[in-house]
Amino acid sequence: MLKFLKSDIGAGTLLVVAAIIAMALANSPLAEFYTGTLDTRIRIGLDGFGLEKTVHLWINDALMAVFFLLVGLEIKRELLEGELSDRRRAALPVIGAIGGMAVPAAIYAAINFNSPSTLTGWPIPSATDIAFAIGVLSLVRRHIVPGLRVFLLGLAIIDDLGAIILIAILFTADISSQALSLAGLCIAVLALFNRFRVERLWPYLAIGVVLWLAVLKSGVHATLAGVVIGIMIPRKAMPKLERTLHPWVTFGIMPIFALANAGASLEGVGLHTFIEPVALGIILGLFVGKQLGVFTACWLAVRSGIAQLPAGSTWATLHGVAIVTGIGFTMSLFVGSLAFGSNEYDTAVRLGVLTGSTLSAIVGCTWLVMLGRKR
Repeated sequence: MLKFLKSDIGAGTLLVVAAIIAMALANSPLAEFYTGTLDTRIRIGLDGFGLEKTVHLWINDALMAVFFLLVGLEIKRELLEGELSDRRRAALPVIGAIGGMAVPAAIYAAINFNSPSTLTGWPIPSATDIAFAIGVLSLVRRHIVPGLRVFLLGLAIIDDLGAIILIAILFTADISSQALSLAGLCIAVLALFNRFRVERLWPYLAIGVVLWLAVLKSGVHATLAGVVIGIMIPRKAMPKLERTLHPWVTFGIMPIFALANAGASLEGVGLHTFIEPVALGIILGLFVGKQLGVFTACWLAVRSGIAQLPAGSTWATLHGVAIVTGIGFTMSLFVGSLAFGSNEYDTAVRLGVLTGSTLSAIVGCTWLVMLGRKR
């Protein structure tokens, strides 16, 4: 049992269970307790200085900063010594990620073109959930070559980097120049630590806390501080920090996030809900746009000689993995929580993300299993 929980499949299963529990709570007699708990305000700090946020915001702003810290570490590792360190090997996942972000966004934008209030949600179907997608792929690992798993991991990391850039550009509130200056000073100190080869972790993490507070107060989304800290961590200290953070993020933070963000009330929901612009744009963006964008971009890259298929793979198996990239889940829900200023579209966003991700998981797995049995 412990071995299962530590596996990629176990991580994906835990996310699914958390989402199911959230949906069950949101549509049960405990719905008021569920929403009330998330809206409960908690203050941390002294009387003169402290932060007060709802439980929901503590999860999305603080816990997710730790998640993005791990993402920052993964991006740096891949750039230094992983699939993204070699330009030719990196070409296919990088180009695939670009196509996989552009086409879903275009599909959503086309569906919501005449609605300025919902058009702002175009980045939602552009993201891929690393843990969930890798977990789903692990279910069919004996039907695919190892290179396809590596391709998906590289693509998802680039995809996350793209989502981070979009968050920084699109979801920045009124800027506080003082807080932003303090954040810049913190980054400069972290850079000096790197310059003078400071290898211990605690100075980076101590400055990182100040950086998170400064970014939080600056108007830029606080989770971006996590990425910066991750990239600044020295190479020698990265493996230890990754090993420490991974179980906490995978089996703690991500399920908690899913529990807090996947609960959509089904009151008044019918077939019409799924064909409304927001939900339909997300569903088609994730399920159709992702596979179309990834596969087309990869095909053009290989045909033009820029990249090559992973060893032992075929266009059919690559298409199956492209379908799996439509599992947006955690990242799409997170971007969805930032995209709209009110709660008006919460249910549509959650249903759209859950439906599009589920379709991508089921169809992608079925496709790969059928190909494996045919071979």
